Amino acid sequence: MNDLLPPDSLRGARVLITGSSRGIGADTAGYLAAAGARVVINYRNKEARALKVVAAIEEAGGEAIAIGADLTDPASTAAMFARVREEWGGLDILVLNASGGMESGLGEDYAMRLNRDAQLGVLDAALPLLHAGSRVVFVTSHQAHFIATVPTMPEYEQVARSKRAGEDALRARIPELDAAGVGFVVVSGDMIEGTITATLLERVNPGAIATRREAAGKLYNVAEFAAEVARAAVDDIPADHTRYVGDVSDFTAQA
Repeated sequence: MNDLLPPDSLRGARVLITGSSRGIGADTAGYLAAAGARVVINYRNKEARALKVVAAIEEAGGEAIAIGADLTDPASTAAMFARVREEWGGLDILVLNASGGMESGLGEDYAMRLNRDAQLGVLDAALPLLHAGSRVVFVTSHQAHFIATVPTMPEYEQVARSKRAGEDALRARIPELDAAGVGFVVVSGDMIEGTITATLLERVNPGAIATRREAAGKLYNVAEFAAEVARAAVDDIPADHTRYVGDVSDFTAQA
């Protein structure tokens, strides 16, 4: 991880990554911490797993803290950012990585509550801690980004539509963010091998990932995609505020 970004290039930067106790969020935290950033590992209910990520960062010489918060609960989200203000005084990078909707037992509207409503709630709670030069990164999938023009697997459609609703709602805030000097970028990737979403899709639709891999030519794994998310936190923002990871010709051709 140390080779991704120049050592000390993010020294002093304060980062919060939602849903970072495992997978893409955890690996992104590792990359940014290796470049010198201080990172908040956010989790919903897996404290032990989050503390393991913190320990790995600290063992590598980095700095991190774990803060639990249910992002669909405004009071819980507010408490998380209150602690960030108390501990670090502000934020330089906010990565909106947490997503879901295929889990069972969380209500029919959970995908929309998490993937749209909570994303706006987190941004609103974070804005007082951000400043000119800060960066907000929203992580999504090609299947969600292109859902208005390209159908996806039926099992993923509800999640895809809620993710696109979240992206649209966040993009509507770009003028406000621009006025505050806060950069905003969407990172869109194909299905990522090894994520919980891919695992759940494969469970309900065996062979789905292999089919998508064949169509795409390559699917990124967790570490590879997390590296792109980390780069998006520091690279110049594209004119359309979108960083595509992997080939999108299959989606644009269908559109």
